[in-house]
Amino acid sequence: PTHHGQFDISYLRALPHLVVMAPKDGNELQRMLVTAMNHDGPIALRYPRGLSAEVDLDADPAPIEIGKGEVLTRGDDLLILAIGAMVQESLEAYRRLEAQNIHATVVNCRFVKPLDKELIRSLASDIPRIITAEENALRGGFGSAVLELLADQAVGPFQVTRVGIPDQFIEHGAVGILRRKYGLDAEGIVRAARTLLADASGAQEPMCSPACLVK
Repeated sequence: PTHHGQFDISYLRALPHLVVMAPKDGNELQRMLVTAMNHDGPIALRYPRGLSAEVDLDADPAPIEIGKGEVLTRGDDLLILAIGAMVQESLEAYRRLEAQNIHATVVNCRFVKPLDKELIRSLASDIPRIITAEENALRGGFGSAVLELLADQAVGPFQVTRVGIPDQFIEHGAVGILRRKYGLDAEGIVRAARTLLADASGAQEPMCSPACLVK
């Protein structure tokens, strides 16, 4: 239970001058290694337990611009900001939501620190129903960083649901089993999306100012 690395993002992003990043798959992992080797400063690279998604590996991997996210899909109903292993789960959630006529923009944020400020601010202004997805403790994690950014940039109104690890130690077990148990999979993101959209459509009052409807 003490060896999951579920607090990595939370404590690492508090350190000054440290870049914190997490890859969506094996190819992006090798690109991030090149990025770290070429960067003039300290970098923390968090990658998960388990196997990578099956992807082609670049023969000559190029570095990634520090702090730049990647928009993977486009949709106006929902914004899913994901990091690390949760990017693949978010893409599967996107496909399931599309089948239910719910259209989501999925972003591979890549960097927890620095976040892609301009991209997130622009998308959140246009799509105020937001899910953050991470394989890290919710307290002080990637979703917290997104909320801080939105508050600092005075973006709003918006609604946010954070998908991540609850405030407890997680027992040892197979990665797939644990992700399903704690909702860190495509189905968990779909449930969060449907609840968020239902809350938004059923609200009697307009959406709140920043962070007042955080779950």
